[in-house]
Amino acid sequence: MIAYNSTYKVRWNILEGWLEWQLEEQIPETLATGLFDSYKIYRLLEQDEEEGPTFVIQFFTTSLDRYQRFIAEFAPALQQRGWDKWGDGFIAFRTLLSSLEEEE
Repeated sequence: MIAYNSTYKVRWNILEGWLEWQLEEQIPETLATGLFDSYKIYRLLEQDEEEGPTFVIQFFTTSLDRYQRFIAEFAPALQQRGWDKWGDGFIAFRTLLSSLEEEE
């Protein structure tokens, strides 16, 4: 299993709108590409939240090919929508993870 992991530090002044946008637009649009099978969203605990909370959104797929297709065909436009809508109200970084557990 491959997990495309996005971590976001979100400023307090956009938090409510940003979270609603993720849940109602950005995450569904990412899943609608058909290249991910599911997702999970987390709020990091024990983090400095002076400037805002930190969230992790993980999208799960079965192969590197599906992930690479997403990155090539869909990721730039989806990421740009976030910057266009929220400007510098958040920072993000992305990582790619591979599960070490055997799939059943």
